Amino acid sequence: MSVSPSHPAEGGQFALLGQQRFAPFFWTQFLGAANDNLFKFAFTVLVTYQLQVSWLPPSLAGLVIGALFILPFLLFSATSGQLADKLDKKTLIVFVKRLEIGIMALAAWAFFTTHIPLLLLCTFLMGLHSTLFGPVKFAYLPNHLSERELTGGNGMVEMGTFVAILLGNLAGGLIIAVPEIGAHHVGFSCVALALIGRVTAQAVPATPATDPGLTINWNPFTETWRNLLLARGNTVVFRSVLGLSWMWFFGAVFLSQFPSFAKEVLHGNEQVASLLLIVFSIGIGIGTGSLMCEVLSRRHVEIGLVPAGAIGMSVFSIDLYFASRGLPPASSLGLSEFIAMPAHWRVLADLTLLSLFAGLYSVPMYALIQMRSQPTHRARIIAANNILNALFMIASAVIAGALLSAGFTIPQMFLLVGLANAVVAFYIFLLVPEYLLRFVAWVASRLVYRFKVRGDEHIPTQGAAVLVCNHVSYVDAVLLMAASPRPIRFLMDHRIFKVPLLGWLFQLSKAIPIAPQKEDAQAYEAAFEAAVAVLREGDLLAIFPEGGLTRDGRLQPFKGGVMKILEMAEREGLRPSVVPMALTQLWGSYFSRVEVRDGEAVAMVRPFRRGFFSRVGLRVGAPLAPALVTPEGLRDRVGALLV
Repeated sequence: MSVSPSHPAEGGQFALLGQQRFAPFFWTQFLGAANDNLFKFAFTVLVTYQLQVSWLPPSLAGLVIGALFILPFLLFSATSGQLADKLDKKTLIVFVKRLEIGIMALAAWAFFTTHIPLLLLCTFLMGLHSTLFGPVKFAYLPNHLSERELTGGNGMVEMGTFVAILLGNLAGGLIIAVPEIGAHHVGFSCVALALIGRVTAQAVPATPATDPGLTINWNPFTETWRNLLLARGNTVVFRSVLGLSWMWFFGAVFLSQFPSFAKEVLHGNEQVASLLLIVFSIGIGIGTGSLMCEVLSRRHVEIGLVPAGAIGMSVFSIDLYFASRGLPPASSLGLSEFIAMPAHWRVLADLTLLSLFAGLYSVPMYALIQMRSQPTHRARIIAANNILNALFMIASAVIAGALLSAGFTIPQMFLLVGLANAVVAFYIFLLVPEYLLRFVAWVASRLVYRFKVRGDEHIPTQGAAVLVCNHVSYVDAVLLMAASPRPIRFLMDHRIFKVPLLGWLFQLSKAIPIAPQKEDAQAYEAAFEAAVAVLREGDLLAIFPEGGLTRDGRLQPFKGGVMKILEMAEREGLRPSVVPMALTQLWGSYFSRVEVRDGEAVAMVRPFRRGFFSRVGLRVGAPLAPALVTPEGLRDRVGALLV
């Protein structure tokens, strides 16, 4: 049963850990990720340091194990996406955990007998286990979390995943290192984690199938192609999937090179390599990257954080190149010796901040994909995301190997990836300007102003609606963008498009210019046709019914444009709700017409006239049915919000 979007959990994202709709699911995925990594890392250490296998040399062991684990994502993600849409998600989760118990029992026997081919088979099967769970993992959350909880819930899952990876790797390395009986203990540990995961899976609440009539296509190749086409059908979602896949490409370069980077560049031993992994995991998962998203987004799906994350990823990966140049020569440094050298602190800071911004980049993208995907095939789009992630990770390994073979150093590779990230991010933000627009809105509402929103639960998270607001300054539209969890199309005076920078910004947001009827009757009618088309598509339309910026700070009479829009919509059978809004404390700011020059009220003539971080606000009233709307009554509603 889904939670009501209007009643999010109190206490923030950590409060979700005390609720049945989230906690059993969280611990189930946590235990599965920990088991994956405990098994893989212990197996890697076994064949790298403890056994001599002629046909699997240590230099190839990590690559072979990693490739076998990723291969099922390419082969079976499409099928698993179909299953997650067709079946109750709890049913599928329980099946996956039962499968995990069987695989780990087989792996335990293989560890006891040091049967390497069987362990390789178990690696592939654990990859299949993760492939089946992947679409369920992200398709489950939108069914049980409201829009206001989705970013926090994703942050918790991302945190849990990276903590599980970290603990699994550390536990796998420590347990397998126990003389003589380490492999036996690994087997017992893997089976124990699988059994505990099965117990937590039983407490996961039922989640009815979103498309129970779906006919499964068991051909993984044709279905993979169909899933990619399905994802491509929604431009914003598909390009977000590409953006996430790039993040996995970016991260895979760093994760794969940590051992060599620690040994060859930082002159550290195995403990130093482990420290790099810990620092990277802390940055991306434990309270910094993923968990900061909820705080910075104010419990909304705030994709404006994605450009901020991309900028940080590039800045600190490039700085990592400079930080790792010219380090003093040394023999194999232990952990204490490494930390004692101040030159290494900058390296650790870069890795921490790089991973922090990677968390800011990825979590809102995951939440956007979940929120904007059609529920009936949400899991299949997640499956398409997993397929592309796997392809990008494989491409990362191939390209990284080619660069190293061509003579590039590891720091130079970090520099190239940082520069490439800047280019790729800029390209994605041009293709999907919503990211850039939300970033500008986020900066304006958090860094330029101290922006407080009251009543934002009245802004519809689904369906068409007309947002009606007073018009105080040139940045009113930017602040409304910051308050809404969804994109807004604005009907705006054509003259505002001539304002430098703001005009370009409003063109990018596909705002609809409107000219007075006496000035251009054809453009006037075309603007209203475009406004109704926005409602026809089920989107949000915002209008400033005063017809222009206030020149004295007072609310002006409302014109009849909103009534014309509602009447035209009614003729098409559309009945969008009308949401009154009031921007407060903006009069007197730099972007308002508070200054008088040559008898004319003008704006933008005294920068910082109210200093930095001046307080402004938005108050949102309860939605009105179209039949109850009149210009005078709507003005009274907005006026009451200003009091």
